[in-house]
Amino acid sequence: MRLRPARHELRAAFKRIEAELPPRFAKAMRWLQHRRSRLVRVPAGLVLIAGGVFSFLPVLGVWMLPLGLMLLAADVPPLQRPMARFATWCLGWLERFRRRR
Repeated sequence: MRLRPARHELRAAFKRIEAELPPRFAKAMRWLQHRRSRLVRVPAGLVLIAGGVFSFLPVLGVWMLPLGLMLLAADVPPLQRPMARFATWCLGWLERFRRRR
């Protein structure tokens, strides 16, 4: 059995997330995945991670940490496989939650 490259796993996870989002947010997410968007993606990822660290403050929250890591994973190969698996796990959890309701 041959493993898929981490980059492909991450791309598949992004596609599944896009399918869950409203069209406007999905379009923004597709734009952030392009190579041309790297100058926006990396700083945005770092800001989201910093915001996740300060989750005890109002508005900022723990939700910012995985989102920032997902953005950085597009450019940092060691993060690609773990973040793809995390996104897949979260989407599976969401699917199970919806079935119960």
